Amino acid sequence: MKVIIAIVVIILLTIAIVWLIDKFVPKKIKPFIHLVLWALIIYLGYITFMSVYKEIQFNQLKVKRYEVVIDRLIDIRDSQVAYKEVHGQYAGDFTKLIDFVENGKVPITQRRDTLVLDKERTLAFGGVETMKTITLIDTLAYYTVKDSVFKGDNRFKNMANVGVGKEGAKFSLKTARLDDISVFEVTVDKEIILHDQDKYLVQKEKQVVSVDGVNGPTLKVGSLEEVNTTGNWPKNYSKKE
Repeated sequence: MKVIIAIVVIILLTIAIVWLIDKFVPKKIKPFIHLVLWALIIYLGYITFMSVYKEIQFNQLKVKRYEVVIDRLIDIRDSQVAYKEVHGQYAGDFTKLIDFVENGKVPITQRRDTLVLDKERTLAFGGVETMKTITLIDTLAYYTVKDSVFKGDNRFKNMANVGVGKEGAKFSLKTARLDDISVFEVTVDKEIILHDQDKYLVQKEKQVVSVDGVNGPTLKVGSLEEVNTTGNWPKNYSKKE
Protein backbone atom coordinates (compact mmCIF):
# COMPACT_ATOMS: atom_id res chain seq x y z
CA MET A 1 0.00 0.00 0.00
CA LYS A 2 2.85 2.41 0.82
CA VAL A 3 4.38 1.76 -2.61
CA ILE A 4 1.07 2.54 -4.34
CA ILE A 5 0.64 5.78 -2.37
CA ALA A 6 4.19 6.83 -3.26
CA ILE A 7 3.59 6.19 -6.97
CA VAL A 8 0.29 8.12 -6.92
CA VAL A 9 2.04 11.07 -5.27
CA ILE A 10 4.77 10.99 -7.93
CA ILE A 11 2.16 10.97 -10.71
CA LEU A 12 0.40 13.98 -9.20
CA LEU A 13 3.71 15.82 -8.85
CA THR A 14 4.57 15.01 -12.46
CA ILE A 15 1.22 16.41 -13.63
CA ALA A 16 1.92 19.57 -11.58
CA ILE A 17 5.36 19.87 -13.23
CA VAL A 18 3.74 19.55 -16.68
CA TRP A 19 1.42 22.43 -15.81
CA LEU A 20 4.31 24.57 -14.57
CA ILE A 21 6.33 23.87 -17.71
CA ASP A 22 3.36 24.83 -19.83
CA LYS A 23 3.25 28.18 -18.05
CA PHE A 24 6.92 29.12 -17.82
CA VAL A 25 9.12 27.07 -20.22
CA PRO A 26 9.86 28.41 -23.76
CA LYS A 27 7.63 26.98 -26.51
CA LYS A 28 10.49 25.39 -28.49
CA ILE A 29 11.48 23.10 -25.58
CA LYS A 30 7.95 22.30 -24.40
CA PRO A 31 7.11 19.45 -26.84
CA PHE A 32 10.17 17.41 -25.89
CA ILE A 33 9.68 17.92 -22.14
CA HIS A 34 5.97 17.15 -22.44
CA LEU A 35 6.72 13.91 -24.27
CA VAL A 36 9.19 12.78 -21.58
CA LEU A 37 6.89 13.67 -18.69
CA TRP A 38 3.78 12.05 -20.18
CA ALA A 39 5.80 8.92 -20.89
CA LEU A 40 6.81 8.95 -17.21
CA ILE A 41 3.16 9.38 -16.15
CA ILE A 42 2.08 6.44 -18.31
CA TYR A 43 4.93 4.29 -16.95
CA LEU A 44 4.11 5.09 -13.33
CA GLY A 45 0.42 4.46 -14.01
CA TYR A 46 1.32 1.04 -15.43
CA ILE A 47 3.42 0.20 -12.36
CA THR A 48 0.55 1.24 -10.07
CA PHE A 49 -1.94 -0.90 -11.99
CA MET A 50 0.37 -3.94 -12.02
CA SER A 51 1.12 -3.67 -8.29
CA VAL A 52 -2.63 -3.83 -7.55
CA TYR A 53 -3.31 -6.50 -10.16
CA LYS A 54 -0.46 -8.72 -8.93
CA GLU A 55 -1.86 -8.65 -5.40
CA ILE A 56 -5.31 -9.60 -6.70
CA GLN A 57 -3.80 -12.53 -8.63
CA PHE A 58 -1.76 -13.54 -5.58
CA ASN A 59 -4.82 -13.60 -3.33
CA GLN A 60 -6.79 -15.71 -5.83
CA LEU A 61 -3.94 -18.22 -6.15
CA LYS A 62 -3.40 -18.25 -2.39
CA VAL A 63 -7.02 -19.22 -1.71
CA LYS A 64 -6.90 -22.07 -4.25
CA ARG A 65 -3.70 -23.49 -2.80
CA TYR A 66 -4.86 -23.09 0.80
CA GLU A 67 -8.03 -25.05 0.00
CA VAL A 68 -5.93 -28.00 -1.22
CA VAL A 69 -3.66 -27.91 1.84
CA ILE A 70 -6.52 -27.50 4.32
CA ASP A 71 -8.44 -30.45 2.87
CA ARG A 72 -5.31 -32.58 3.38
CA LEU A 73 -4.89 -31.32 6.94
CA ILE A 74 -8.50 -32.28 7.68
CA ASP A 75 -7.84 -35.79 6.32
CA ILE A 76 -4.79 -36.06 8.59
CA ARG A 77 -6.74 -34.78 11.60
CA ASP A 78 -9.61 -37.25 11.07
CA SER A 79 -7.14 -40.12 10.64
CA GLN A 80 -5.27 -39.14 13.81
CA VAL A 81 -8.50 -39.00 15.83
CA ALA A 82 -9.36 -42.55 14.70
CA TYR A 83 -5.79 -43.72 15.44
CA LYS A 84 -5.97 -42.35 19.00
CA GLU A 85 -9.33 -44.06 19.55
CA VAL A 86 -7.66 -47.42 18.93
CA HIS A 87 -4.13 -46.86 20.27
CA GLY A 88 -4.73 -44.30 23.01
CA GLN A 89 -2.28 -41.83 21.49
CA TYR A 90 -1.62 -40.09 18.18
CA ALA A 91 0.63 -41.53 15.48
CA GLY A 92 4.15 -40.09 15.64
CA ASP A 93 4.84 -40.37 11.92
CA PHE A 94 3.02 -40.65 8.62
CA THR A 95 4.15 -44.21 7.95
CA LYS A 96 2.24 -45.49 10.99
CA LEU A 97 -0.75 -43.31 10.22
CA ILE A 98 -1.02 -44.37 6.57
CA ASP A 99 -0.66 -48.05 7.49
CA PHE A 100 -3.42 -47.64 10.09
CA VAL A 101 -5.76 -45.99 7.58
CA GLU A 102 -5.26 -48.86 5.15
CA ASN A 103 -5.21 -51.81 7.52
CA GLY A 104 -6.40 -50.76 10.97
CA LYS A 105 -9.91 -51.31 12.31
CA VAL A 106 -11.84 -49.00 14.61
CA PRO A 107 -14.46 -50.60 16.88
CA ILE A 108 -18.06 -49.39 17.01
CA THR A 109 -19.01 -49.67 20.67
CA GLN A 110 -22.11 -49.36 22.79
CA ARG A 111 -22.11 -48.39 26.45
CA ARG A 112 -24.77 -49.77 28.79
CA ASP A 113 -25.31 -49.77 32.54
CA THR A 114 -26.26 -52.95 34.39
CA LEU A 115 -26.78 -54.06 37.99
CA VAL A 116 -24.54 -56.73 39.53
CA LEU A 117 -24.10 -58.12 43.03
CA ASP A 118 -21.69 -56.11 45.19
CA LYS A 119 -20.01 -58.95 47.07
CA GLU A 120 -18.04 -56.77 49.49
CA ARG A 121 -21.05 -54.71 50.58
CA THR A 122 -23.20 -57.86 50.76
CA LEU A 123 -20.73 -59.42 53.21
CA ALA A 124 -20.48 -56.18 55.13
CA PHE A 125 -24.27 -56.11 55.60
CA GLY A 126 -24.44 -59.67 56.94
CA GLY A 127 -25.44 -61.41 53.73
CA VAL A 128 -28.12 -58.90 52.68
CA GLU A 129 -27.78 -58.69 48.90
CA THR A 130 -26.54 -55.27 47.82
CA MET A 131 -26.36 -54.31 44.15
CA LYS A 132 -24.11 -51.89 42.31
CA THR A 133 -24.19 -50.32 38.84
CA ILE A 134 -21.38 -51.00 36.38
CA THR A 135 -20.91 -49.81 32.81
CA LEU A 136 -20.30 -52.39 30.11
CA ILE A 137 -18.85 -51.55 26.72
CA ASP A 138 -19.96 -53.86 23.94
CA THR A 139 -18.18 -53.99 20.57
CA LEU A 140 -20.85 -54.12 17.90
CA ALA A 141 -18.71 -54.02 14.75
CA TYR A 142 -15.56 -52.56 13.19
CA TYR A 143 -14.91 -50.06 10.44
CA THR A 144 -11.78 -48.95 8.55
CA VAL A 145 -10.72 -45.33 8.24
CA LYS A 146 -10.10 -45.92 4.55
CA ASP A 147 -13.81 -46.58 4.05
CA SER A 148 -15.30 -44.16 6.59
CA VAL A 149 -13.11 -41.07 6.07
CA PHE A 150 -11.77 -41.59 2.56
CA LYS A 151 -14.75 -43.50 1.08
CA GLY A 152 -12.38 -46.00 -0.53
CA ASP A 153 -10.26 -43.24 -2.13
CA ASN A 154 -6.49 -43.90 -2.07
CA ARG A 155 -5.52 -40.24 -1.55
CA PHE A 156 -4.54 -41.14 2.04
CA LYS A 157 -1.36 -42.75 0.68
CA ASN A 158 -0.08 -39.24 -0.15
CA MET A 159 -1.31 -37.48 3.00
CA ALA A 160 2.25 -36.58 4.02
CA ASN A 161 2.66 -34.50 0.84
CA VAL A 162 1.61 -30.85 0.82
CA GLY A 163 0.41 -31.27 -2.78
CA VAL A 164 0.86 -27.66 -3.95
CA GLY A 165 3.63 -25.08 -3.99
CA LYS A 166 7.19 -26.32 -3.62
CA GLU A 167 7.61 -29.64 -5.38
CA GLY A 168 8.07 -32.61 -3.05
CA ALA A 169 7.28 -30.61 0.10
CA LYS A 170 5.91 -32.57 3.07
CA PHE A 171 4.00 -31.68 6.22
CA SER A 172 5.77 -31.59 9.57
CA LEU A 173 4.10 -33.94 12.09
CA LYS A 174 4.95 -33.78 15.79
CA THR A 175 3.43 -35.41 18.88
CA ALA A 176 3.81 -34.80 22.61
CA ARG A 177 2.01 -35.28 25.92
CA LEU A 178 0.38 -32.55 28.01
CA ASP A 179 -0.48 -33.68 31.54
CA ASP A 180 -0.34 -37.26 30.23
CA ILE A 181 -2.74 -36.40 27.38
CA SER A 182 -1.55 -37.17 23.85
CA VAL A 183 -1.45 -34.18 21.48
CA PHE A 184 -0.28 -33.68 17.90
CA GLU A 185 0.47 -30.84 15.50
CA VAL A 186 0.82 -30.88 11.71
CA THR A 187 2.22 -27.75 10.03
CA VAL A 188 3.46 -26.35 6.75
CA ASP A 189 5.08 -22.95 6.23
CA LYS A 190 3.18 -20.55 3.95
CA GLU A 191 6.48 -19.92 2.18
CA ILE A 192 6.43 -23.54 0.97
CA ILE A 193 2.85 -23.25 -0.31
CA LEU A 194 3.57 -19.93 -2.07
CA HIS A 195 7.28 -20.43 -2.83
CA ASP A 196 7.01 -19.33 -6.50
CA GLN A 197 5.24 -16.04 -5.68
CA ASP A 198 6.55 -12.53 -5.06
CA LYS A 199 8.65 -12.60 -1.85
CA TYR A 200 7.20 -9.32 -0.61
CA LEU A 201 3.62 -10.64 -0.91
CA VAL A 202 4.58 -13.95 0.76
CA GLN A 203 6.18 -12.16 3.73
CA LYS A 204 3.14 -9.92 4.00
CA GLU A 205 0.87 -13.00 4.00
CA LYS A 206 2.91 -14.64 6.78
CA GLN A 207 2.14 -11.66 9.02
CA VAL A 208 -1.64 -11.78 8.51
CA VAL A 209 -3.82 -11.25 11.58
CA SER A 210 -7.43 -11.30 10.42
CA VAL A 211 -10.78 -12.91 11.18
CA ASP A 212 -11.17 -13.90 7.51
CA GLY A 213 -7.57 -14.98 6.91
CA VAL A 214 -5.15 -17.72 7.90
CA ASN A 215 -3.24 -16.11 10.74
CA GLY A 216 0.48 -16.58 11.28
CA PRO A 217 3.33 -17.94 9.17
CA THR A 218 1.97 -21.49 8.83
CA LEU A 219 -1.11 -23.55 8.09
CA LYS A 220 -1.59 -26.05 10.87
CA VAL A 221 -3.96 -28.44 12.61
CA GLY A 222 -3.69 -29.51 16.24
CA SER A 223 -1.36 -28.06 18.85
CA LEU A 224 1.53 -29.09 21.08
CA GLU A 225 0.70 -26.33 23.58
CA GLU A 226 -2.97 -27.11 24.27
CA VAL A 227 -5.37 -30.01 23.85
CA ASN A 228 -7.24 -29.40 20.59
CA THR A 229 -7.54 -30.77 17.07
CA THR A 230 -8.66 -27.58 15.33
CA GLY A 231 -6.96 -25.79 12.45
CA ASN A 232 -5.92 -22.12 12.19
CA TRP A 233 -8.09 -21.34 9.17
CA PRO A 234 -11.59 -19.81 8.87
CA LYS A 235 -14.40 -22.15 7.80
CA ASN A 236 -14.85 -20.51 4.38
CA TYR A 237 -11.54 -22.03 3.26
CA SER A 238 -12.85 -25.61 3.30
CA LYS A 239 -15.95 -27.43 2.06
CA LYS A 240 -15.38 -30.24 4.56
CA GLU A 241 -16.17 -28.11 7.61
